[in-house]
Amino acid sequence: MTGSDLRKHAQRILVIGAHLLICVPVFAQTYYSPQIREIETNRAYQKLLHAGLFNLGGLGWGLTMKQVFAVVLTVTALLLFVTRAKVALSQNSDLALPQEKHLRNIKQLTFGGENAEAYFSADGKKLIFQSTRDGRECDQIYTMNVDGSDVKMVSTGDGRTTCSYFLPSGRKILYSSTHLGAKQCPPRPDFSQGYVWAVYDTFDIFTANPDGSNVKQLTNTPGYDAETTINRQGKLVFTSKRDGDLDIYTMDAGAKNVKRLTNELGYDGGPFWSYDGKQIVYRAYHPQTEKEKADYTSLLKQNLIRPTVLDIWVMNADGSNKRQVTKLNKASFAPYFFPDGKRIIFSSNNADPKGRDFDLYMINVDGNGMERITFNNTFDGFPMFSPDGKKLVFASNRNAAKQGDTNIFIADWVE
Repeated sequence: MTGSDLRKHAQRILVIGAHLLICVPVFAQTYYSPQIREIETNRAYQKLLHAGLFNLGGLGWGLTMKQVFAVVLTVTALLLFVTRAKVALSQNSDLALPQEKHLRNIKQLTFGGENAEAYFSADGKKLIFQSTRDGRECDQIYTMNVDGSDVKMVSTGDGRTTCSYFLPSGRKILYSSTHLGAKQCPPRPDFSQGYVWAVYDTFDIFTANPDGSNVKQLTNTPGYDAETTINRQGKLVFTSKRDGDLDIYTMDAGAKNVKRLTNELGYDGGPFWSYDGKQIVYRAYHPQTEKEKADYTSLLKQNLIRPTVLDIWVMNADGSNKRQVTKLNKASFAPYFFPDGKRIIFSSNNADPKGRDFDLYMINVDGNGMERITFNNTFDGFPMFSPDGKKLVFASNRNAAKQGDTNIFIADWVE
């Protein structure tokens, strides 16, 4: 081989290397964003074209620009396929614990910050959730595809938001917000009285278009209005302090026909409908002793509650036939019906004597057959089944980049 041949081979290697240096980062960056792959591919092509890197005719290969680009894309695709396989294996081994036999193909959808309460659209293609991100001090509402792509903020950006949901038609979203009370985030609760939740009296319920436009206020009564979910017929169930205590109410999508369903002193909240709209599952704390009642009412006057003991309850859609499902004397919350209406999935710190580790459990509506689902040693909560019951979305501290991160995960449900 002559010196001239060696130089040509060296040139060929350098050119292919230059192609890969441009293409591989582009494809690696767009791997988790399918909606911009095509745009970035065209940009990569133009970069190579303007750089003159497709001019390989002089190297003795006789390839057109498109043929060279096809070769580079093929090599890049192979490299990414190997990387993807390694990432998938690594992620599955990290995210799925051996005891979690009901969960398969767990995928992480958000990465970093505080992300929670992700709920499916009626067609199962979208998720709506609350998140503290982008330098904001408190939660705003976002939507994304079920693969984690196309994340968009859909709330106003002011105040604190919570409890978002899609209306059945998919043409509207719903959430609660304090933005009419003040543009700033409301103050965090005072933990000098122990672990408490704030139930801000400036929370009202709003609807908007899926892109966040056309915001309309549904509630304007004094006191907390939040924790709203919607059944397939479009009826709303929510928690309100409008009558002086925290109780559950129903109303139609136009905020008409408001009906109070609970009356016992204490917190009744976090309601969700059964798939057929005939039952409501919720969390509740009803103080029994005079000391407990005094503590509850004192905190409520400060717009606070102490959620250290919550149990799961079920009632008919009209508020009749209330029955307690769990009696754990722990903090059990975020209940959701299985599609069959006979079982409930929920989160609880039942297995942790210190009360810090929350896991997912399932239980029959009659209170029997409780089974632990997740075994992560930090937090798993806010579970929801997809409309067809094949997927489960939930929030978790697992695989956190830093302590305290809460992210959204989706998994196949296995009976």
